[in-house]
Amino acid sequence: MSVTDTPAISLEFFPPRDIAAAERLVRAAKQMLAMHPRYVSVTFGAGGSTRAGTATTVRTLSNLGCEAAPHLSCVGSTRDDLRAILAAYKAEGIKRVVALRGDLPSGMGGDAGELRYASDLVAFIREEMGDWFHIEVAAYPEMHPQAANPESDLDNFKRKVDLGADSAITQYFFNPDAYFDFVDRAQARGVTVPIVPGIMPITNHTQLMRFSDMCGAEVPRWIRLRLASFGDDKASIRSFGVDVVTALCQNLLDNGAPGLHFYSLNSAEAPMAIWKNLDLGGEKRALAAS
Repeated sequence: MSVTDTPAISLEFFPPRDIAAAERLVRAAKQMLAMHPRYVSVTFGAGGSTRAGTATTVRTLSNLGCEAAPHLSCVGSTRDDLRAILAAYKAEGIKRVVALRGDLPSGMGGDAGELRYASDLVAFIREEMGDWFHIEVAAYPEMHPQAANPESDLDNFKRKVDLGADSAITQYFFNPDAYFDFVDRAQARGVTVPIVPGIMPITNHTQLMRFSDMCGAEVPRWIRLRLASFGDDKASIRSFGVDVVTALCQNLLDNGAPGLHFYSLNSAEAPMAIWKNLDLGGEKRALAAS
């Protein structure tokens, strides 16, 4: 299997907060270039709190040879703000963005900006920039935590696609049936764009539970109990996490997922261990054939 016909891998990074973190990010990104990511994305803080950091990190990763896709949030932004951001990215040759609603930061109250939903942002990008940008949007196999019900959530997702989204990245999950059910229901509604599963490596029990509580991702009881049983044994947590997520990824790929989007948390260790276990670089096949 060549690099060109392996499943598409993409990676998510967040803007580093200081020079030391920036150096760690570069080291991790250089390691993960071995995964031949189709693109890397860079997150965007609530209400634009890391807008400058996003742009800087996009440039850093682009300079390493990655196609970098900034996250773009419409919450708290005017059309003029967004128009200027898009024009700046276009001028730098950025061809892909991740279009999100974003979360209201504390203290903003009801001032959500001129565009209230991710679908509004997708439509705005298409109106302003035509087909310049490949637009990624979010999908929620286990339902967006603020959606009224699964059907209305699917309605919202389809609206983003109908307005011009090219592909989607899901919120992370650990139950593959949730992903396959969501894809089946979306396709039954006429959605044909790729829906790439978001993959969260398991490296820290407390952190995983905090993230999952915030975003509504379900951590199955058996995983929670196993993680709790390891206590502060970080090596056992990481080993267990790699095994669990490798099995999840293999299931997804074996059953038709178009790729994998790793939430890297700016660390190469776990994503690369999972990638090697999946033999997506072909090392094990090459050794077997030699």
